[in-house]
Amino acid sequence: MFDFDQYLGFLAFLTILTLGFWLMIFLLTFVIPYWIGGALIERLKEMREEKKAKRQNS
Repeated sequence: MFDFDQYLGFLAFLTILTLGFWLMIFLLTFVIPYWIGGALIERLKEMREEKKAKRQNS
């Protein structure tokens, strides 16, 4: 059915496909939400500091 080199190519294709699939799952479930959450927290801190500075100047 397959020659040995075709079999190795097919295994390499499946390995790369599987690695890409799990990388996308990891990025979508952990990295991107962590990045967005961190950006929101930093923005809230900046907004609090702006309010605090505005109150002190008034």
